[in-house]
Amino acid sequence: MSITQQYLLDTYRARQHGDPTPPAPGTHDWQAMRELADHRRFRAALTGRPARGRIRAALARLLGH
Repeated sequence: MSITQQYLLDTYRARQHGDPTPPAPGTHDWQAMRELADHRRFRAALTGRPARGRIRAALARLLGH
């Protein structure tokens, strides 16, 4: 079953039960990605690592720049 089919089924069931319809697929993707990045920065800060530029710094060390 595809995401679209599941969404249509969930929408149908919600209407049958009088519940609010679920958000469309992809509606909150950017928000979820931002929250993931925030969580990674938070975890890095807890462990004492620099919160930003870790990948760029690691690549610079590997490439000798």
